Amino acid sequence: MSSVRKAPTGILGFPVAPFRTDGNLDEAALVKNIQFLLDEGLESIFIACGSGEFHSLTKQEYELMVEIAVSVTAGKVPVYTGVGGNLTQALEYARFSEEKGADGYLILPPYLIEGEQEGLVSYLKTIIESTSLNAIVYQRDNAILTLPSLQQLLALPQLVGLKDGHGNMEMNVQFTQTIGERLGWLNGMPMAEVTMPAYVSLGFNSYSSAISNYIPHISRMFYDALLSNNKELVRELYQHVILPINDIRKQKKGYAVSLIKAGMEIVGLPVGSTVRSPIIPVEKEHYQQLESILIAAFNRYPKVGQGVLS
Repeated sequence: MSSVRKAPTGILGFPVAPFRTDGNLDEAALVKNIQFLLDEGLESIFIACGSGEFHSLTKQEYELMVEIAVSVTAGKVPVYTGVGGNLTQALEYARFSEEKGADGYLILPPYLIEGEQEGLVSYLKTIIESTSLNAIVYQRDNAILTLPSLQQLLALPQLVGLKDGHGNMEMNVQFTQTIGERLGWLNGMPMAEVTMPAYVSLGFNSYSSAISNYIPHISRMFYDALLSNNKELVRELYQHVILPINDIRKQKKGYAVSLIKAGMEIVGLPVGSTVRSPIIPVEKEHYQQLESILIAAFNRYPKVGQGVLS
């Protein structure tokens, strides 16, 4: 566990929750998923969050995923866990994360209820104060803070970042230009590569990359091109990889998760395609479309030393 009060930067790794065909968690596949992300140089691991089907995990599965992530990373990169839902569960998961040596947690929206700002601040403050771990607030769905509400939370040293999955750019300008470097700014929009050019100019220096689970070398190529202002390469990657995958992702609700598993299966990473309701597996037509995109992507942008899809 790190005592550094700073949010992770760069490309953030979000492992999936691999399930066997019997529906149980596949521990070996999770280890391989995390190790793959580490080998590819991702700067942090966020375990049991949205991509990890937080909503569907039992307490035992959640604890096992956290233990595996902390063990496999072995201090190489920060480990953040997902906490959220009802307040009692969120506090329990936050304390467990601290006990097991995580570096921090991403606070997901509270269950169902859309409260007033006062109630949302109280929810977040209670969780953040419950441990000494770093905390990142996830701005999305029924958890949308105003600037005054976010400023109230700045008194808590544990708060190190805000991850935006809401996409209100006027609000993001207001946040970043008022608060500045007191917080780390993370892009958490669905398929964040699509919106990252707009976020970089505001001071967002990290993002959660779904495609890094199966084509991390392209995610890295895109981010490096973006930071170096290589507009030609950014446009090329949009045209041939990012936007075509995003077009598939938008076809069905829940593809933000199941399409990751499909991509991993296509490139030979053994996590299976099983997802839990209400998420549905990727339909055959869309699976084949993704496969064609990935084959073309590996041909156009080969990965040195790896024969996946060859």
